[in-house]
Amino acid sequence: MERRFERLRIGIGLAVKSARKFLQLVVAAAVLASAAPAYAVTDIMWWHAMSGELRRQLEKLASDFNASQSDYRIVPSYKGNYTETVTAAIFAFRSRSQPAIVQVNEIATATMMAARGAIYPVFELMADQQEAFSPEDYLPAVTGYYADAAGNLLSFPFNASTPILYYNKKMFRAAGLDPDIAPKTWPELGAAAKRLRASGAACGFTTSWPSWINVENFSAYHNLPLATEANGFNGLNAVLTFNNPVVVRHIAQLAEWQATKVFDYSGRATTAEPRFQNGECGIFIGSSGTRADIRKNSLFEIGYGMLPYWPDVAGAPQNTIIGGATLWVLRNRPQAEYKGVARFFAYLSKPEVQAAWHQNTGYLPITRAAFDLTRAQGFYDRNPGTAISIEQMTQKPLTENSRGVRLGSFVLIRDAIDDELEQAFSGKKSAQAALDAAVERGNRLLRQFERANPDR
Repeated sequence: MERRFERLRIGIGLAVKSARKFLQLVVAAAVLASAAPAYAVTDIMWWHAMSGELRRQLEKLASDFNASQSDYRIVPSYKGNYTETVTAAIFAFRSRSQPAIVQVNEIATATMMAARGAIYPVFELMADQQEAFSPEDYLPAVTGYYADAAGNLLSFPFNASTPILYYNKKMFRAAGLDPDIAPKTWPELGAAAKRLRASGAACGFTTSWPSWINVENFSAYHNLPLATEANGFNGLNAVLTFNNPVVVRHIAQLAEWQATKVFDYSGRATTAEPRFQNGECGIFIGSSGTRADIRKNSLFEIGYGMLPYWPDVAGAPQNTIIGGATLWVLRNRPQAEYKGVARFFAYLSKPEVQAAWHQNTGYLPITRAAFDLTRAQGFYDRNPGTAISIEQMTQKPLTENSRGVRLGSFVLIRDAIDDELEQAFSGKKSAQAALDAAVERGNRLLRQFERANPDR
């Protein structure tokens, strides 16, 4: 019996010692934990509309920023095309589940500006968060599109593009065309496309984004107004005017070429791009921002050229306008997120970051420093034609007709223009009738937007 009590006493003693040691370890751990500050990474949602190779490049930007610091984590989320993305953000704002950052295409700028209570202007954000931000560092052709009347940037320029000409050098050789010379004018383009058709090409040339290229940029490149009031920059009472003789002649020529597939309409948005990548069409006019996808998916040597112009139009070529999108900051997010958003925008503005984005995608560098760095790195020398988009945008000082477009409900207006262009290309309407109808439909939408925003 005594032995049993002795063993029990020894066991209890060992247990007490173990408990004391464990308690000491717990206390030590607690002391260390209290001595070291606890850092929580702030997640920042970024809703975007980029797919394919561009999505991979976008996600790399976020990943590189996240790796550069430990306080914030940018979380990109693909929400579909531009319209789907901005629509998702609007619905999310109503339920207070909106992201801090949303990518919005350029033609929705006026619509975003009208949503005053929902947006946090970038110039205010950067000032509030005390991040260095100088609008003079950015290309005027880009910033002018997204600034208010005082020159303050409302959104952060991100993926700015402009239409350029791509051509298949292999098909040019087969057609007896010089593979090192791109057509410069519309008559030259028509002649080259006829040669391509005669050599067996399924179509001579095609374009993406019908309204953006053949009406909006066409007008700017020929220094013609798309609408009154400086294309909407000077007020909501703008009236569309693109049913003028020069644009009518251009659309009529495209419709005539359509009959023999010299020009072949391929649909809206980016549906034309695969036809060029697959070798169906020898020439393609599309966004400079598609260069990454075209290079990745094409098995032939690609040539580049500027947007063609009609040489008998006085002042042409002027300069093209931008497409693509900017990053808008939405209000009513936790205050901690906004410091991270400002730091992210400062990171995106770094010359080396912008230069890599420009070189890997084909989008314009948004700062002069990024352009100069790309040139100093020899990128343009190693990749002939890649400076075309910048040269085309900056070859002449901007005019009221070539600054850009700021019209309310322009997403819907562009749909109306595309509807009517399809009527012209299919031969169901004359070019004049189609453009007259597009102007009439568009003006109705402008008046509706003006009535809905009486205080602007």
